[in-house]
Amino acid sequence: MLEGLAGLWIPISDPFLILLIAAGTFAGIYVGAIPGLSVTMAVSLLISFTFSWDMFNALALMTGVFAGGVYGGSRPAILLNIPGAPAAIATSFDGYPLAKLGLAGETIGTATIQSFLGGMMGLLIMVFATPIMSQTALAFAPRDYFLIASMGLLLIGSLGGKAPLKGILMGLMGVILGLTGMDPFTGEGRFTFGSLALMGGIDYVVAMIGLFGVSEAISQIELIGRPVIRQKLDRIIPLWSEIIRHVPLTLRASAIGAFIGALPGAGGDIAALLAYDHARRTVKKPQRPFGEGAVEGVIAPEAANNAAVGGAFIPMLTLGIPGDSVTAVILGALFIHGLRPGPLMMSEKPEIFWFFVSALFLSNIFMLIFGLMGVRVFSRIVEIPKQWIIPTILILSMIGAYAIRGRYLDLVLVVIFGVVGYALKQNGYPTGPVILGMILGPMIDSNFRRAALSAGSLIGVLVEIFTNPISLVLFTAIGLLLISGIRLGKRL
Repeated sequence: MLEGLAGLWIPISDPFLILLIAAGTFAGIYVGAIPGLSVTMAVSLLISFTFSWDMFNALALMTGVFAGGVYGGSRPAILLNIPGAPAAIATSFDGYPLAKLGLAGETIGTATIQSFLGGMMGLLIMVFATPIMSQTALAFAPRDYFLIASMGLLLIGSLGGKAPLKGILMGLMGVILGLTGMDPFTGEGRFTFGSLALMGGIDYVVAMIGLFGVSEAISQIELIGRPVIRQKLDRIIPLWSEIIRHVPLTLRASAIGAFIGALPGAGGDIAALLAYDHARRTVKKPQRPFGEGAVEGVIAPEAANNAAVGGAFIPMLTLGIPGDSVTAVILGALFIHGLRPGPLMMSEKPEIFWFFVSALFLSNIFMLIFGLMGVRVFSRIVEIPKQWIIPTILILSMIGAYAIRGRYLDLVLVVIFGVVGYALKQNGYPTGPVILGMILGPMIDSNFRRAALSAGSLIGVLVEIFTNPISLVLFTAIGLLLISGIRLGKRL
């Protein structure tokens, strides 16, 4: 793989490629900031526009959009409590409370710095750990993905704050909603109540827009006429002492993000959740309580979901298996341009690997520049009078919901989720676990059934879990999570 190091200089030595990466990163930031306009959608559209381009030009633009889009989702999460993407849900838990304290500028600055550091850490791990991590990812069986998703479901309880039972209930509600639609194995409807319209399932992004966007707009109605929160914009970039103090957390969260990103189908959504829970469990003295404006609650998920970008490229390039939905689209672009990702490509065309390394490096640089340049302007969003911001949120929510699949049913669903989300918030029920449950539910269902078919029976699955090292480690981790939730376990 080292013989392809010349690929590092392809983007750096070509001003046009640098311009494309910069333009892609800039566009990705603003696409990621609009709920419903996903990075996957943007990269998919780029394939139709760039299939006739030179291969490196097309890949440079897509890489920039990918890196910028993952970071962009944090901005509406912090400013409006509306995550631009599922990977930014965990960021909203403490980012929005910080904005309500008048610290939106500093919080976005922190998110930008941590996204940059996490992206660079993920890139380093991509370079040095690709051979090891690609083989580890290949060794994961369906039962292991089932255990990882189950671990994520257990962590949802911690998102309920002081009422973990409410978090678990909301997570289970999300699992049911996520399983709604046609059974992928039998073709029969599940939880559709005979409705053909629901056979296509409920998109979790539609639910996210309703539960966060529309419900937040309804909540803001009560604040019309009240004085706006003036933001403190005297300091955007956090103090160096603060950055250095949180370096251990940044490194741990980045490692979690890169590892989860390297697992096919996992992605930044689960990585951010695991990193946020890790921060809650390991940070003994946060500046503020988690859920009420802990800066550590912004650092961990932002470092993790951006580190997952580098991790997601590992299985795509080395095994030909996409790490997430965006790399699945980029994988298609590679095929269109006559490449065959996998072990042969890594040995025959190693310069492609190093091209992506260089393109991601430049994307992270531009993400830092563009991210910090727009902080002061973005932070003023919180100061816009409610009578103007509420209609804007509702219009963007409707546009985003319809843009996903072009179905009028999604417009109805987004309103229903908005009303339900408002009712849940009024009664102290967290809405984040619902979305995470919708993401994890299908993953648990499909991988458990694949594991059972492979093993032949439930007993066979249990035998394989206790005889396989990876499965045994994951099963032990789940047991430790359960024990830590008990009072005696916490003392231990």
